[in-house]
Amino acid sequence: MDGEIDINELRSKLDEEAVRVVDIRSPGAFERGHIPGSENVPFPSLVDEVERFEGDDEVVTVCPKGKSSVQAARLIASYEGFEGDVVSFEPGLNGWDGPLERANADEEATADTAAADGDSDEGPAAPF
Repeated sequence: MDGEIDINELRSKLDEEAVRVVDIRSPGAFERGHIPGSENVPFPSLVDEVERFEGDDEVVTVCPKGKSSVQAARLIASYEGFEGDVVSFEPGLNGWDGPLERANADEEATADTAAADGDSDEGPAAPF
C-alpha cells in the first residue's frame, strides 16, 4: 500500500481521470450514494476479484470512515499481478464533501446519507 490521500488529492485525480476509485461498501450502500465514477467491489468479494486491478496505474479504495479501505488497499497491493499504486481515501465517504451519484439518478444524495448505510467500518480481522 502506498498510503492515504485526502479530499483535494482525490478531486484532482478524478478531474484528470487518472485513477480507479473502488468503493468497498455493500451494493445497497453503494446504490444509495457513491463518489462519481467509482465502482463497487464489496470488501468480502475483493479477494476473489483482485485480479481485475491488474494493469491499473492507480487505485483508490473508499469506505465510510477510511479504516476498512486501508485493509482493502493492502490486499490489492499484495496481489502479485498489481504493479501500480494503491491508496486509501483517508477521511472515508463521511469526509467527502463533493457530489454523489445514486443508482436512481432522480434522487439527490448527500455524503451523510450515503455513509450512514448500516455497514460497519471495522474491517476484517485478517492480517495483510
